[in-house]
Amino acid sequence: MSSKVKKILVSQPKPENDKSPFIELANKNSVKIEFRPFIQIQSLSAKEFRANKVNILDHTAILLTSRHAADHFFKICEEMRITVPETMKYFCVSESTALYLQKFIVYRKRKIFYGQTKFEDLLDEIIKHKDEKFLVPVSDNSKQMDIFKKLKKVKIEYTKAVFYKTVFSDLSDISNLDYDIMVFYSPYEIESLCKNFPEFQQNDIKIASFGPATAKAVKEAGFRCDIKAPMPNAPSMTMALDMFIQKQNKKTNGKDIKE
Repeated sequence: MSSKVKKILVSQPKPENDKSPFIELANKNSVKIEFRPFIQIQSLSAKEFRANKVNILDHTAILLTSRHAADHFFKICEEMRITVPETMKYFCVSESTALYLQKFIVYRKRKIFYGQTKFEDLLDEIIKHKDEKFLVPVSDNSKQMDIFKKLKKVKIEYTKAVFYKTVFSDLSDISNLDYDIMVFYSPYEIESLCKNFPEFQQNDIKIASFGPATAKAVKEAGFRCDIKAPMPNAPSMTMALDMFIQKQNKKTNGKDIKE
């Protein structure tokens, strides 16, 4: 049965300000959007990290693929009382990640390098410093195989080390998933859905997924994926949701008129 979209659950933290595209989406379509992370990111303990048998100071450069990687790299260093030398070089996949380093170190451009829009931009800089020994902080479920294939192809010496892990959120306080749309961004969020709500029946609830891996996880869990992003006509999740809501609500309004 077609019904008007009124309530959406997004499996992400609540935006810090009202400039979020989700807030704009809610205001434009008069829908209620709730935010609840289905997964949490946690640092390894010093004991867990030592089990990796990785010596941070054996490396001369750090390759950071996200702000999470930066957060947990410096947290582990602090917990293990490791003083990162000023000679350490940092290679970041984006300028925003590079600027984020100001939270931890005195920002010196000559030691920090970053790409523009894709990893290949940064790879050019890495090749210029191919004699460095790179350390790459990752999560326990890292899917960045493409990056490591490219590093191997150009014969860059690197160590991949787990600094943080993904755990399922405790959602036991949610008694009823009474939403019109549920939005997921990773396969682990689908796993968390199944773990927290083993009796969950999708029925008329629409599931929106970001990325092919998440869409695949939705299908493998036995659910129906109704909204996908990115798509050529909807590169962002909010655009995909907006298009769906407009179509769904127009269909419902038309039905109301006929009735």
